Amino acid sequence: MNPDETNSCTYAPAPINPTPVPTVPSNRQHHPSSDELKDWTTMGVGGPVRTFVRATTEDEIVDAIRTADEDGTPVFVLGGGSNTVAGDAGFDGVVVRDMRSDYHVDHDTGCGGVVVRATGGMPWDEFVALSVEQEWSGLESLSGIPGTVGASPVQNIGAYGHEMGETLAAVRVYDRLEKRRRTLTVSELGLGYRTSILKQSTFDESIGGGRTWGPTGRWVVLEVEFHTRRASLSAPVQYAELARHLGVEVGERVDARAVRDAVLEVRRGKCMVLDDAERNTYSAGSFFTNPILSNEDVANLPDNAPRFKQPDSNGVKTSAAWLIHNAGFEPGWKVRAGAPASLSTAHVLALTNRGGARAADIMELAEAVKSGVWEKWGIELVPEPVRVGM
Repeated sequence: MNPDETNSCTYAPAPINPTPVPTVPSNRQHHPSSDELKDWTTMGVGGPVRTFVRATTEDEIVDAIRTADEDGTPVFVLGGGSNTVAGDAGFDGVVVRDMRSDYHVDHDTGCGGVVVRATGGMPWDEFVALSVEQEWSGLESLSGIPGTVGASPVQNIGAYGHEMGETLAAVRVYDRLEKRRRTLTVSELGLGYRTSILKQSTFDESIGGGRTWGPTGRWVVLEVEFHTRRASLSAPVQYAELARHLGVEVGERVDARAVRDAVLEVRRGKCMVLDDAERNTYSAGSFFTNPILSNEDVANLPDNAPRFKQPDSNGVKTSAAWLIHNAGFEPGWKVRAGAPASLSTAHVLALTNRGGARAADIMELAEAVKSGVWEKWGIELVPEPVRVGM
């Protein structure tokens, strides 16, 4: 029997002095003292903020949000700025940045697995690297994604066949409607493909308690609780491209460090790991979500269009990148020669700031791509980033 495939305490001891796992950047921050969103977002666009709160305790976060809500002032809780397009005029409200980066292990045995809580401000890749180092299996495929732990359940972030919801147990939140702190279990979060009730409360009154709450929703994540298996092996490799890179079959489990290394290598090849010297990384990552289509709509696509059956729905997911590319948009495409925004030269799903772009340039590019895909395929692309001050 493979020792890593049992829940026995005997076969899953905690690693002693494990070799450290290096991290990659989870955010881009050129001027820490700046109150302009362009200096706090990976895309590097966005104007000044009326009030910028750098919170170092949970109480500071809650007090800032409660005070703003009582005053009727808009609130935006900023994570790593990696899923944000901020307006050129700025944000006439309160921006709260969780500056904490802490975690606490509640339980760690081979029998019961690992229960660990991380503060909302902890950089995401810092937490993933820690999980690989400590042999907390299940997060390795999510290596290199920019952002914070607190933002991860809002989008139910995912990559290479896995989502963070697979290891999520609960979130501690501040409920802006009820004006209290509470815990939401994973079953209450309504997790789906790049969505949750946390995200939906920004635009859906029925979820937000009779009102919308954007750009930050009704529930502000303060802390996230994860429950993982203890194992040096990864979760099953589910993504064909990653399996080929590792030289294994889909469904196999391999060393988690090898999976992390492979994921980072693949992401770097697509310029999806933050690098200040690489303009392709001045983006919000994948700008559009992959559409989930009805069986009737997907039948209208060519046979070579990607199709991924969704286990929890009747829909079929296709690739936004495939739709964009096959609507005539090449890597590096611009709306006009000399435009300061373009599609990434490595990955058509990323919209990038080539230097000096403003939010208006990014949104002009986004609208051109959306229109082109609609005209070619009759499919509406849905932007993934949060829009702030727009």
